[in-house]
Amino acid sequence: MFRRREGQLEVFLVHPGGPFWARKDLGAWSIPKGEFEEGEDPLATARREFAEETGSAVEGEFLPLGEVKQPGGKWVSAFALEYDFDTALMKSNTFTLECLRNPATARNSRRLINADGFRFLSPEKSCSKDKLIS
Repeated sequence: MFRRREGQLEVFLVHPGGPFWARKDLGAWSIPKGEFEEGEDPLATARREFAEETGSAVEGEFLPLGEVKQPGGKWVSAFALEYDFDTALMKSNTFTLECLRNPATARNSRRLINADGFRFLSPEKSCSKDKLIS
């Protein structure tokens, strides 16, 4: 997603939630993304993941940017959409993280947010935050 402010291009990035990312900034920000469901259309995945990570659904003309295979093996299909909104109004969904403290004892689960930060940044600043797709 991108917008134009005062003639300048800005791209939208999210910061992942949870304890692993809590103290990480550089290298943590990325476009909203997620796992494909079996047989799911890449654009449908992108729309679903955006809504899950931001609490907002967006409409418009999505432009396909291609696919990238991440180091962990996950494929990401990226799309561009020109759209503007107030990031302060965004609220990510939550997920349950199950922690196994000791295999001989009980499990412990925690509710965590999918994303805890939302920003529009210039392309230069966004590349210092991440590679746009990580």
